Amino acid sequence: MPARIITAILLLPAIFSACKKDNSSSTTSNPVPYVITIPRYFPTQLNIPADNPMTVEGIQLGRFLFYDGRVSGRSDPDSLMSCSTCHVQAHSFVCGTDNTLFPGGHPYGLTGIPTPHYMLPMINLVWVNNGYLWNGSLAEGNPLKAQRQLEDVVWIVIQSPSEMAGDTNRSKTLIQNTKGYPELFEKAFGSKVVTERNIGRAIAQFVRTLISADSKFDRFLNGKTDLSESERNGYVLFMTEMGADCFHCHGGDGNPLFTTNQFYNNGKDSIFTDPYDRFSYTGDPMDKGAYVAPTLRNVAFTAPYMHDGRFKTLDEVINFYSSKLVWSPSISPLMHHISTHGVQLTPSQKSDLKAFILSLTDSSFISNPAFARPARFPDQK
Repeated sequence: MPARIITAILLLPAIFSACKKDNSSSTTSNPVPYVITIPRYFPTQLNIPADNPMTVEGIQLGRFLFYDGRVSGRSDPDSLMSCSTCHVQAHSFVCGTDNTLFPGGHPYGLTGIPTPHYMLPMINLVWVNNGYLWNGSLAEGNPLKAQRQLEDVVWIVIQSPSEMAGDTNRSKTLIQNTKGYPELFEKAFGSKVVTERNIGRAIAQFVRTLISADSKFDRFLNGKTDLSESERNGYVLFMTEMGADCFHCHGGDGNPLFTTNQFYNNGKDSIFTDPYDRFSYTGDPMDKGAYVAPTLRNVAFTAPYMHDGRFKTLDEVINFYSSKLVWSPSISPLMHHISTHGVQLTPSQKSDLKAFILSLTDSSFISNPAFARPARFPDQK
């Protein structure tokens, strides 16, 4: 998936109507089914389309394509852009504040146009059933057929001027003519003909394997370790309305995704100028200023925070929810402490809450070799 799926909504509807599904002749293939093991306490409903079942061969191909800059339709080393250009494993697949290409963590496309939003981490996306992107516009209910599934993201961002500013036909042709790829497409999808549909399907399969379930808190839930006193105190604060009141939007032991994948106006502003908030998709005035609640898993690696990257540290985020909330007519009813501008945590409570949130860090996720750049690409010996 090329960089920064958050910019999909920039494309004009005409682009989508021009995109056609490819019909190619098929040969016999028998890809090996890949079954996702659902971690204990995780939801059981997975978002895997019936027309793109998970297979070993599809995931392998998707991993190659995710890291291959030629998906942008370019072969010049100075013009390559892949999904991994911005989606960096070490930062849970955001670019990170220390990225030399994107200072401060705000990505931009090959044309130099910045994305309208900062990045969302690619963590546990196989459980997203309410729509992708900050505003959830990539959803089954979207009237545009080419803006409904994770598979569609690839071609949206290849064409986006703030992404690859590329051409899908050029991308297909370049991958088709790259040694080794036609055979991999045949193994995964039954045809050596490279199509935009199958490139999107392969990358989506790979992205659905990016599962985080091995934080200290996961091990605590499974009886394998214990939390420190500070982490336990922070957990109580996290899970209580009279504490930090985090659980309504970010889950807890009953929802270890640590996001509801729902959309909220969380009190950042009273005037809304972003043309790509939730309201831009639903047209509901109560969705003004609303965005998806990101997962708190590996939040230690995913700064800056919020759709506009306004908070550079986790301490800034905690201070915001403690005393800097702003009322507006569309404020989420779950922001129970808006009348006092926040939950008014003491310094020690802030420290405990931060300790608990950091217990959601899953270092194995950012070092998992199955998620990493392949040692070599299909055309390399």
